[in-house]
Amino acid sequence: MNRIDNEHFYHSGILKYGYTPQGLRWHSRDSQEIRFSQIVSLLPLDTLSVVDAGCGFGDLCTYIRSNKRYTLRYIGLDSLELMVEEASRRTGEAIYQCDILNDPLPDGEFYLCSGALNILTHNAAYRFIERCYDASSRGVIFNFLEGDQESKTYNYLHASQISKLAEELGAQTFFRRHYYENDCTVAFYK
Repeated sequence: MNRIDNEHFYHSGILKYGYTPQGLRWHSRDSQEIRFSQIVSLLPLDTLSVVDAGCGFGDLCTYIRSNKRYTLRYIGLDSLELMVEEASRRTGEAIYQCDILNDPLPDGEFYLCSGALNILTHNAAYRFIERCYDASSRGVIFNFLEGDQESKTYNYLHASQISKLAEELGAQTFFRRHYYENDCTVAFYK
């Protein structure tokens, strides 16, 4: 269901750049945090807990803590053992190895996802979003690459496709654009 070998993609990034945002295939810490700020801006102020689907090194947890708007319970999920180990070490939070597409998911108030959809196929991305939405009590907030580009590595989606999925799920949506080239953040609220 991945466009490419997930494990090789991240292992090679970490070998080249270390345990940094670039190792996770972000352009820079700034580009990673621009995306995090969009996700957090869509999180209601009364949120008590989040599940970070595809948590990588737990950088979103660190970002939320530094924001100081929230004191919330954090759970991280990632399919790769090395990510789980590093995120556990960095955050001290509950981090679990989990295949979002197939494994049982923990209940959570909001599911958050930054970047994990980018190397999935279209169908896998829709399944990922739907499973996270179903496991949440209030919704899911995620980013995706928007556009028509054809890539052997990255998954580009259209906002119209995402809107259609939201409609099928009965979700209320809010989109954020124009903060970073080809990037879109959306909230599916219950």
